[in-house]
Amino acid sequence: MASIGVIGAGLGGLAAAARLAHAGHEVTLYERTAQLGGKAGELHMEDFRFDTGPSLMTMPFVVTDLLEDLGEDPADHLTLTPLDPLCRYFYPDGTVFDAPADPTRLARAVRDAGLGTPERVRQYLRHCARAYDMAAEFFLFRPIEGFGSFFRGLGPLDGLRALTRLGHLDGLRSMHRANAGFFDDPRMVQLLDRYATYVGSSPYRTPATFNLIQHIEYVGGGYLIEGGVYRLVEVLAEQLERLGVETRLDAEVQTLLLHGGRVTGAIVDGQRCHHDAIVSNADVRHTYDTLLEGIESKAARRYRRLEPSSSALVFYWGIEDEHPDVDVHNIFFSDDYPAEFRALFEEGRCPDEPTAYVYVSSKFAPGDAPTGHENWFVMINAPYDRGQDWDAEVSRVRERVAARVRASLGWDPREAVVCERVLTPPAIAERTGSHGGALYGIASHRMDAAFLRQSNRSREFPGLFFCGGSAHPGGGIPLALLSGKMAAELARDFVAG
Repeated sequence: MASIGVIGAGLGGLAAAARLAHAGHEVTLYERTAQLGGKAGELHMEDFRFDTGPSLMTMPFVVTDLLEDLGEDPADHLTLTPLDPLCRYFYPDGTVFDAPADPTRLARAVRDAGLGTPERVRQYLRHCARAYDMAAEFFLFRPIEGFGSFFRGLGPLDGLRALTRLGHLDGLRSMHRANAGFFDDPRMVQLLDRYATYVGSSPYRTPATFNLIQHIEYVGGGYLIEGGVYRLVEVLAEQLERLGVETRLDAEVQTLLLHGGRVTGAIVDGQRCHHDAIVSNADVRHTYDTLLEGIESKAARRYRRLEPSSSALVFYWGIEDEHPDVDVHNIFFSDDYPAEFRALFEEGRCPDEPTAYVYVSSKFAPGDAPTGHENWFVMINAPYDRGQDWDAEVSRVRERVAARVRASLGWDPREAVVCERVLTPPAIAERTGSHGGALYGIASHRMDAAFLRQSNRSREFPGLFFCGGSAHPGGGIPLALLSGKMAAELARDFVAG
């Protein structure tokens, strides 16, 4: 039995801790706040409940595999319900489009709305499927350590086959160029471009490889978790307790301990805690700049040069009355998408006309809001924090979001707000330790983005492993859980010698 410390109780850290404990190791989980879940937290405000971060489950087999690997029957712990439609889109020209959670019905709906032809939808989804198949084989489900690891374990013939299929990744053009190549209607292109925000990036700079996300959502489906996303955190917490993990909340990890270049533990609230290995679910930049402060490394220098991802500005609104014109997931699009992403990534400010995402969990979980009310999670993409006047930004964005919703629905949501909480990039940074509140660590604006993300094992500091949204393979519920699996397996092999 080895002693392993896990820093951070986000989904990746929870998954890593559970897997390591199930493998028979002594695991201590350190969380700097009073709540588990990291970005996947929950907020109670008056009689309203909100998921604070992720709101949609995709790739449900990842959760199923995790619980089964822990010896549990997933049906005993989680109830997943397919979401249909996946999202309701509101356009400035008055178009309202419900995106079905099925390729065949999606093709018909696109045709009926005048957004494109069914054949183009089928061609597009086949294109996305090829990118997913290639990425799944070489990226998503195994650790990556530089371009050379792409071919690790492949014989000559398999390596040659992989080379001939690299074009399926479509990494030489942007998501926007690819999407515009399939569809002429700018509304359909905008709908598909918005998936770049799933990795905190701009569709005009993100490689078209990331159009694999559309395959995951439209072919694999989207799911709601009964009880909200935070129910997944509660289930994993129950597993940690069952497996004997020591969970320490309000525990500030101040620095990592090293001996002979090897990580041997951490200083937590002034106390030296020795471990045979450390899994950091903390933000990668935070790990290098704070937990390894004063210890220069090639990886730290490289990471500091990479462009941070976008952050978010979130309004949690308790809304009076029930509004049938709004679905569970809603997008209120801006009328100038290029300007929106220029503001985010070039000008470092919130857009003048932001696109707003509205998630209303009380549509499927009535207990999340009092009778006759709704809980609105209203999010816009925001730049990472670099000292902006966030009070001014909040005031300006609140007004612009309200105007955009009013233009589509005919009423001002501000007049229906009975309580409000606001989450800004600095608050995200403070709560999660993420650099500037960047939600996904680094932006995916380069062809080699998949190879630039922090690998799950440190090459320079033996005994240090990474998981979470800022590490490989990326952010979002399923990828964070997969990162926890990879980090746990690597740490397990390391302590086994």
